[in-house]
Amino acid sequence: MSGISKELLEQTLRKKLEAEYVEVVDTSGGCGQSYDVIIVSKIFEGKSVLQKHQLVNETCKSEIAQLHAFSQKSYTPAQWEAQKQKQTS
Repeated sequence: MSGISKELLEQTLRKKLEAEYVEVVDTSGGCGQSYDVIIVSKIFEGKSVLQKHQLVNETCKSEIAQLHAFSQKSYTPAQWEAQKQKQTS
């Protein structure tokens, strides 16, 4: 397993999920095997957390298959704004 680059993962998430914000953190020490991601997309509107995760996992199946670990937080734009407000309070 060679992993994938942070940039490629970010680009893939933006394109395939029509994400307006993506944050990718390489937690593998630079080898490209483990990532924590935040994804903000209108495509998540009306979906439960489980449905969002399933959508990401299915849509990016080939990229995720190259990784050892993939942790995601998926938000709608409104949820993301609320999350940011909560962090600044």
